[in-house]
Amino acid sequence: MDSLTQGVLGAAIGEAILGKKMGNKGALVGAIVATIPDLDVILYLFYDQFEMLSIHRGFSHSIVFSTLGAFLIAFILSKIKWFYNIKFRIQLLFSWLALFTHILLDTFTAYGTQLLLPFSDVRLGFDSINVVDPIYTVPLIIGLLLSLWINRSKPSRSKFNKWGLIISSVYLIFTLLNKENVKSKFTKQLLNQNIEYSSLLTMPVGIANVNWYGVAKGNDSLYMQKYSIISGFEDTFQAFPINESYLNEIDNDIAEKMRWFAKGFYSVEKEKEKIRIYNLQVDMRGIVTVENKKAPTIGYFEVTNKNGKTAFSSGSIK
Repeated sequence: MDSLTQGVLGAAIGEAILGKKMGNKGALVGAIVATIPDLDVILYLFYDQFEMLSIHRGFSHSIVFSTLGAFLIAFILSKIKWFYNIKFRIQLLFSWLALFTHILLDTFTAYGTQLLLPFSDVRLGFDSINVVDPIYTVPLIIGLLLSLWINRSKPSRSKFNKWGLIISSVYLIFTLLNKENVKSKFTKQLLNQNIEYSSLLTMPVGIANVNWYGVAKGNDSLYMQKYSIISGFEDTFQAFPINESYLNEIDNDIAEKMRWFAKGFYSVEKEKEKIRIYNLQVDMRGIVTVENKKAPTIGYFEVTNKNGKTAFSSGSIK
C-alpha cells in the first residue's frame, strides 16, 4: 500500500510491542523499520524501468527477506542504547512483524508481491483493497495518536493503538469476504449473458471497497464491467480484444515479462511500429473513452521497434 499507511502500521506495531518500555521511540523505530522493504525503489538508479518490473516488490517483499532481515535488524537494535533493557527475542519479534506485515499488507493489493522468492517468482495478490484506502489507514492513525499523546503517561497507553490495529485488521478481513461476494455477482452476470471465460479478475477501484471492476478472460477477448455494492451493475460487459499475436512481434523476453506481470489479464494494441499493452492486473482505473475509442484502463506499457532497436516505456491516456 502507500508509504504513509506502511509507516503508520509499523509505528502501531512499535507502540504495541515497545511502547510501554520505550515510550514514543518505539513508534518511531517501527515506522522506520516498516519502510525498509520499499527501499528497493532506490534500485531505479541502477536498473531501467523494464528490469524494475520484477525487482520492485521482489526479494525485499519475500518471506525469506523478512526473516533474515529481522535477525539483522534485531542485532543492530541490540547495539543501540534505547534497546538495552529489551530482550533480544522481543527485538526479533518486533523486527519481523514490522517487515512481514508490510509485505503481507502489500499482498492484499493488486500489484502483488513475490513472497516466495528465491524459490518461486510467482506474484501473489488477493486483489481485495486499493493501494490507498483511508478506511484502513485512518483508524490506525487515530489509535496511534491517542496512545502517543493523550494516553502516553498511563499504564494503558497502548489501548487505543490496539483498537486501531483491531479495527483496521477487521476491515482488511472484510475486504476478502466482500471480494468473494462481488465475485459471485460477476459469475452470475457472466452466466446470464452467456459469456464463456477461463478466468475472472475482480478488483476494487476507489476507497471503501464499494466500487469494483470484473474482468473475464475469454479465448480472444477480455470482458469488463463495473459493479457497485450500492447501485449494482453499470450497463453490460464491454469486450476488448486480447490480440495475443501482437506480442509475438516484439522481443520474446519483453513479451514473457508482460504476460507474467499481468497474470494473463492484458489487452494489446498496435499502431505502426508501436505495441501498446494494457495491464489490467496492475493498472485498474476503469474504462476510458477518447475520441470515440475505448481503452480498458488509463495506463499502458509501450514497446517500440525502431532501426532494429527495442524501446520500452510506459504512459497514460491523456
